[in-house]
Amino acid sequence: MTAAPQSPRDELLVHIPSLRAFAVSLSGQIDRADDLVQETLVKAWRNLGSFTEGTNMRAWLFTILRNVYISDIRRRRREVQDTDGVFAEGVAVAPAQNGHMDLADFRNALTELPEEQREALILIGAAEFSYEEAAEIAGCAVGTVKSRVNRARNALAKRLNLDVGEIGLDPELRAALGGMPARSGSG
Repeated sequence: MTAAPQSPRDELLVHIPSLRAFAVSLSGQIDRADDLVQETLVKAWRNLGSFTEGTNMRAWLFTILRNVYISDIRRRRREVQDTDGVFAEGVAVAPAQNGHMDLADFRNALTELPEEQREALILIGAAEFSYEEAAEIAGCAVGTVKSRVNRARNALAKRLNLDVGEIGLDPELRAALGGMPARSGSG
């Protein structure tokens, strides 16, 4: 008497012990091996329609398990162990709308400055003229330009609730002041 052919479901179940042994040998960890076998069985069940009856189901299952294992290794390479959240804090990006609102606040505060202070700040900060060049353009003494820039920075800091040191003359500020390109050789 010949044995009745097994259903695909029953044949899947027959191979679980050998799949588990193979997964343990690949991963070296029992719990990870169980996860690999489970994922293999889910994929096999989902794709049972692509299995050709009469071919070697065991080989098909081992191929799926090996591919799952390799995919898992690739995914884990890209992952970072960050149980305390330090790495995640370092890669956080502030929402773009806050920057837009900050720029709008800055522009409003800039327009509230007296014209001489605004002009001096733009000449030094945005256009990157030296104090001497800015004084010549404004038709006043170098000390007057320095004083106006200082008062403008203090007024902006107060209006924006910042420390004066945060109102620097860096490229972002130059762009916010008027989008003027940087000039080389200025002081």
